[in-house]
Amino acid sequence: MEAAQSKEQYPSGWHRTFYTLWLGAFITGAGYSMTMPFISLFISELGHFSHFQLNIYSGLAFGVTFVSQAIVSPMWGNLADRKGRKLMCMRAAGVMACTIFCIGFARSVWWIIGLRFLQGAFSGYINNATALMAGETPRSHSGWVMSAMTTAGVAGNLVGPLLGGVLSGAFGYRIPFFITGALMFLTFLGTTFLVKEHFTPIKKEKMKPIGQIFRELDNPVVIVAMFFTTMVVISSSMSITPIISLYVKSLMHNHGNIAFVAGVVAATPGLGTLIAASKVGHTMDRIGPKVVLRTGLMVAFILFIPMTFTHSAWSLAGWRFLLGLANAALTPAIQTVLTLDVPAEAFGRIFSLNQSFQAVGAVLGSVIGSVISGLFNYPMVFAVTGLILLLNMIGIWIIFRPRYETRK
Repeated sequence: MEAAQSKEQYPSGWHRTFYTLWLGAFITGAGYSMTMPFISLFISELGHFSHFQLNIYSGLAFGVTFVSQAIVSPMWGNLADRKGRKLMCMRAAGVMACTIFCIGFARSVWWIIGLRFLQGAFSGYINNATALMAGETPRSHSGWVMSAMTTAGVAGNLVGPLLGGVLSGAFGYRIPFFITGALMFLTFLGTTFLVKEHFTPIKKEKMKPIGQIFRELDNPVVIVAMFFTTMVVISSSMSITPIISLYVKSLMHNHGNIAFVAGVVAATPGLGTLIAASKVGHTMDRIGPKVVLRTGLMVAFILFIPMTFTHSAWSLAGWRFLLGLANAALTPAIQTVLTLDVPAEAFGRIFSLNQSFQAVGAVLGSVIGSVISGLFNYPMVFAVTGLILLLNMIGIWIIFRPRYETRK
């Protein structure tokens, strides 16, 4: 497959679509992180739960969204390749606006879990926005645009926990859900009226089967490896997220403004990624995603070692900030490989398959974090997560040598 294509193949004026989708992805990331780091504390107010029960319910509330997401993502990807990615972004934003707003009225943990399951079945704004931009952007700018789209969600993940921590501490844990629902409705409107997609519908009978697309790829093993790496990267993040506020609470010995400090700890990786993302994107356009991805995995593994042994919430925040610098190299590099090695007609299905692996990783991460912290302790979660990253890094080094040549 020819990696470079002439700029004439790409429509002019794609910048407005990019900025609109970037803002939509930012709001989606902010809305998620404004509510999710504190959901375990929210759940603790809905009943009298033991330590083990609270960890399990928190993991379920996180993970159930990704179970439904993993199941239905291939169906949405097939529809995206036939009807366009803009419609998928509208669908995701609209349903997320409704479900998150309704979670604010929850009176039981099962209410939260049920709505989170429904949300997962219709989710996928950021992935579809990324797939849309992959088709609208000249290949010479693909690394920068993929990094920028990742930065959108990351920037949202940075702002969200801080804002959520302040709002939760001042007004309770329900208010962030209502605000997020309203913001997602605005995202739905912006996507509907401002995004322009140059897409020619493909009849179902004329679409190449996904198996045929894989057989025609130059490096199908690399694409599959990217799927599994996506799963590991998301798992390494999600193993920490469900228990981060509970861990901070234990580190602070149940004293002080726990919600605010937990928000800071949750947000610091986003700050690191935001700072590094632009530089990483331009570096990727210059040297390709291979070196960037391998380096990011190595640094991420190393950083999980001191996080395993920290005894201070602020020290944990510092190490997670450095982890964010490494994370800037991971998801964008994976998405750049997919963009450069997959035909445009299959972007929807390939990116949706990647989203399914993201969902599986989120479920695995939630299970790892909840079960290990429930049976052992919170530091053990960091130790296991670091080991998984190490194994993935070794696998990537093996696969990329020597069969994968960087495409610029």
